[in-house]
This record gives sequence, structure tokens and C-alpha cells, in this order.
Amino acid sequence: MNDFIAHILVVDDDDGIRSLIKKFLNENNFLVTTANSAENAKEKILIVKFDLIILDVMMPGKSGLDFIMENKSNIDTPIILLTAKGETEDRVSGLEIGADDYLPKPFEPKELVLRIKNILNKTKKNDLKRIITFDNIKIDLNKLLIIKNDSEFKINNTEKIILEKMINNPGKTFSRESIGKLIDLDKERSIDVIITRLRKKIELDPKNPKYLQTLRGAGYVLWIE
Repeated sequence: MNDFIAHILVVDDDDGIRSLIKKFLNENNFLVTTANSAENAKEKILIVKFDLIILDVMMPGKSGLDFIMENKSNIDTPIILLTAKGETEDRVSGLEIGADDYLPKPFEPKELVLRIKNILNKTKKNDLKRIITFDNIKIDLNKLLIIKNDSEFKINNTEKIILEKMINNPGKTFSRESIGKLIDLDKERSIDVIITRLRKKIELDPKNPKYLQTLRGAGYVLWIE
């Protein structure tokens, strides 16, 4: 876990619980995205590769168990269930249909972190490219760094999500709309600002980009191969 910064999806309909978990996990060097329902979580897993999902069982609409049954066959992401103390049957059902662990509420945040680390140590996969090197540039998504001509540039969570998608789809054009869905942002001007910021970190000459290019009327594409 030294150089690997895991990206975790927290799914819970309780705003307070989501905020508390996100705050604590951020303090422990995890990247965190949140969803307030099973439906919202499904939208996010279709566009972002998470390293682990923390999933509440009892939610309005579709439950956490419904989410697992509908999506576990399509993803290999480990799942920790959050359950109420009396939901023994739900815990057993969750483990039977594919959850990797469960934690009864209320729980100690430190215990949650330990369980996350134990699961990631056992299941961490390298199926996505997280480190690439081209010319004198290195993009390291594990360390959230871009190294260009021996200078280091930090990248934030939003930039990491965009780069991960582009790196693993080289030569594919991403419209502003599709990028907005990736990062929960619908303002095209704001997306342009993020791309401009990334160019300053990646390009040797940001005003004449060689790698992160604009295709007029279509969107953005990353040429690295």
C-alpha cells in the first residue's frame, strides 16, 4: 500500500455517513467517490474503475444486495457491506452472492480502514495501466504524479479519473459530455479548464499540444502510443 492510492466508492443514502466515511478515508490517503443510491452507484461503476466498494445494505429503492446481484457478474471489484446489527440474514446473503466482507453499524472508522487494507492487499490487481512513460514524461496514477523532465506535478482526483480513462483507451475521442459524466460536472467551460491544466503538466509545449489534443467539434484525445 506504500505507493498505491486506492480509489473507493462509498454507497449510502445517509448524507452524514457518506461524508464521515469520505473524510476519514481521505485522511488515510484514499481517493473517495460517493453515491447516494444503488442506481447512482451503477452509473459510476460503468465509467470509473474502483479498487473497492463500501456498500450500505438498507437503502430506498434498490438495496445493496440488489446492487450486488445486478452488477457483481460484470465487475471484479471487492465489496464491503455496511449492515445494521440485526441484519444477520442480510450479511449471510451478501456474502453468499459475492460480497467480500461486512461491517455492522455502528463501527469504528479504524476498523473499516483495516478491513479495506486487508482486502486490497489480497485482491489488488494491475489490469489497468496505472504507470506509463513516453518521451521524457511519466504518468504515475498510483502516486498521483506526472514527472516531466525531472519536474514533478501533482494530479488531483478529478485529473486522475480523466487520465485513467484516456490512458486505457488510447486514441479514443472523449466528448466534453462524456468527460463531464466521468467527473460529475456538466459545465463545458470548467472541463476545458481542467484539460488546460492537465496540458500544462503533460505537454512540453502546452500551447501546441502533442499528446492531449483537441479534435474540433468532437472532444479530446490522448495520443501516447
